[in-house]
Amino acid sequence: MAGHSKFKNIMHRKGAQDKKRSAMFSKLSREITVAAKMGAPDPDMNARLRGAVLAAKAQSMPKDNIQRAIDKASAAGGEDYEELRYEGFGPGGVSLIVEALTDNRNRTVTNVRTAFSKNGGNMGAPGSVSHGFDRMGLIEFPAKAGSADDVLEAAIDAGADDVSSSEDGHEIWTSVEELHGVAKALEAALGEPESVKLAWRPQTEVSVSEGEAGTLLKLIDALEDDDDVQTVWGNYDIADEVMERLA
Repeated sequence: MAGHSKFKNIMHRKGAQDKKRSAMFSKLSREITVAAKMGAPDPDMNARLRGAVLAAKAQSMPKDNIQRAIDKASAAGGEDYEELRYEGFGPGGVSLIVEALTDNRNRTVTNVRTAFSKNGGNMGAPGSVSHGFDRMGLIEFPAKAGSADDVLEAAIDAGADDVSSSEDGHEIWTSVEELHGVAKALEAALGEPESVKLAWRPQTEVSVSEGEAGTLLKLIDALEDDDDVQTVWGNYDIADEVMERLA
C-alpha cells in the first residue's frame, strides 16, 4: 500500500495567503446544507454530512454555524443548490476537475470558463479529463494522529486501499462504497479525521516546471476564489522546492 499526493501543497500555500475566513465558511456551510438535504440531518446517519461537519470542525468553524447550516436544509423556501462538475486543462497539459455547488448554473459556468481562459487554461467537454482519474473515498488525518507505520497498520485493519503519509499528514484512500465504514473504523483507532470525502485521484501525475507552476497556481486560485466552486482536483506534481520558491 503506497501512494503519493500533492493535493496538500496547494492547501498550505493558500493557508499562507490568509484567505478570508468568511468565504471559506460560506463554502463549508453550503456543503453541509446540501449534504443534510440529501439524507438524514444527523451526521451519524449521513456519511456525506458527517464528512462535511468534520471538514468544518477542522477549519474551526463555530458549532452554531454548523448547526445553522444543517437547519437550513429543512427550512421552507431555502436555497436549492445544484451539483456541477467541470473539466478542463491547465498549463503544462495538467488536467483539472472543478466541483461546484450553485443556485445559478449560467453564472457558474461563465465564471469557471473565464478563470480558465484568463489563466492559461481552457475548458474541456464533460468526460474529457475525468477518464484519467479514479473516483474514490479520501480520509485525511493530521500528522499527530500517529506514525506512518501506525496509520498504515490501522488502515490495513480498516480495509483501506492505499495510504500516503508525509510531514503534512496522512491520506487514506478507499473505494467509494467502503468510505463510511473505513472512516468509522479509523476514527476508533486514530481519533477524529480532518476530512472524509469523495475525491478524484489521478491515475498518473504530470510534472510541472516552475514557470508553468506559477501560472497553474494562479488558475487554481482563480477557480477556488469563486463562491460556487467547492473543490479543484488536478493531476499535477509540483516539486516541494518549487512550491517554496512560489509561496
